[in-house]
Amino acid sequence: MNKNIEQWHVHKRAVASERGVVASQNWMAAAAGADALSKGGNAIDAAVACAFALGAVEPWMCGLGGSGYMVIWLAAEKRATVIDFQGTLPQTISLDDYPLDPNVPESIMGFPGVADNAHVVGYRSITVPGAVSGLTTALENHGNLALDRVLGPALQLAERGMPVDWFATLQIALEAGELAKFPSSAATYLPGGAPAQPEQFLSLGKLPATLKRLAEHGPRDFYQGQTAERMAADLQAGGSRITTDDLAAYRPVIMAPLVGHHRGAEIYTAGENSGGRRLNEALQYVAQHLDLDQPIGAHTFATYAHGLNKAFTSHQQRLKPVINAGCTSHMSAVDGDGNMVALTYTLLNRFGSKVMLPSTGMLMNNSVSYFDPRPGFPTTMAGGKRINSSNMCPTVCVRDDQALFAVGASGANHIVPCTMQLTALLLDYGISLEDAFNRPRIDAGGRTSIRVDPALGQAVIDQLATEFELEIAQNLVFPKLYSCPSGVYRDPVSGHTCGMGDKANPVAGAVAEGPFSLDSGADAGTPSVRA
Repeated sequence: MNKNIEQWHVHKRAVASERGVVASQNWMAAAAGADALSKGGNAIDAAVACAFALGAVEPWMCGLGGSGYMVIWLAAEKRATVIDFQGTLPQTISLDDYPLDPNVPESIMGFPGVADNAHVVGYRSITVPGAVSGLTTALENHGNLALDRVLGPALQLAERGMPVDWFATLQIALEAGELAKFPSSAATYLPGGAPAQPEQFLSLGKLPATLKRLAEHGPRDFYQGQTAERMAADLQAGGSRITTDDLAAYRPVIMAPLVGHHRGAEIYTAGENSGGRRLNEALQYVAQHLDLDQPIGAHTFATYAHGLNKAFTSHQQRLKPVINAGCTSHMSAVDGDGNMVALTYTLLNRFGSKVMLPSTGMLMNNSVSYFDPRPGFPTTMAGGKRINSSNMCPTVCVRDDQALFAVGASGANHIVPCTMQLTALLLDYGISLEDAFNRPRIDAGGRTSIRVDPALGQAVIDQLATEFELEIAQNLVFPKLYSCPSGVYRDPVSGHTCGMGDKANPVAGAVAEGPFSLDSGADAGTPSVRA
């Protein structure tokens, strides 16, 4: 349908800095991360500040009610570590709450439909959120700044309200039917019964008060104090089985990264349960079959497609169901000392469960849909079980004990193909981050066809057509068929850094180290922001 619709050429420039850069799907959140760098924070502080801020500017993607992964390169220690803050099921979850209904479509994980779509929409689709625990654990273990300083910009953004532009209106409109089912969600995002219109700021309910309390009392209150009690009361009133005991029991998992190798570099990803294994398998194929004497062209993308198809086919054979939709946010950060972070987290679907908790203003995930509602399977719902399969693929690349770049993306099944191509282009050909992000890509994932951006050119398309069935589709703002990446790069010789946001996302961008202001931005003429 979108083979050739939009008649313009989109290009973005990288942001360069000697003192660090943050890249994100929303430049205002990236500015929050850059503020942490300006206050003496490192890349970990910056990534966490950015992550918290995202919940106020693109709450349909992620926030306090979400979960995810964080890959960290610690320059002084010359090592990488991973924080897994995926969600968990309540201890008393029962399959009786999710009776199968053949009239309801399969979930995005390919599991059978459930009566009232209860594992996808509403209170019973919510897992215990890990975001606050994971992000604050990163700060406590590796950051330089206190939580209240890191949360400052996020609180300012939340108090101002969510900025509504045409892109935000689109996101709300896509889910308006289900948001309308929940009073707090409808009151916020559907004022007057219709999607919020552009050129305004939406009040985010109790979210500013929740962020302020988090800054003052820390994560212990979120999981064991007054905030936990408010969350549990709202959840149980809506039919969730999550209790204060479930919240108090939550812990992130700190673990060693999954390590791959390509062109003399180490590729650190978030572990076997992330998209990292597929990334590594695809890169292994590329290393064996790509002819580097040929310029970037049809041979390049054919090799990438074969590698991705092979990796996804292996993945499908291992796990069977594969996510084919979802909404996520990725951010990358680097500081002047060479610390680097790739962080991806999500509510899973757009607006998650569609539930905004009235007492806290938090949009909640719908990650119960990661689990099988049928008994007797490895992924069957069970009390306390942790999400153990994801497309998220935050990636940090290191060579000679120096971090070169951090990349990642949102977009469900499109994440690994996008992240793999950016990683391969940077390492196979040594091109710049700006060049890699602006180049058109393919999308392949074990399907009978591959998707091709017509911007690759007719000659490349004609050659690819001799090996593959092709879907010709432009890289548009919506639908996101080629993922939405964010990345940073550090020159190992000069130490200079740069960052990039997705060229096809109107609000994605990178921001160099500097103080945060609600009045600053790309339209203010500052050279440090490329939205």
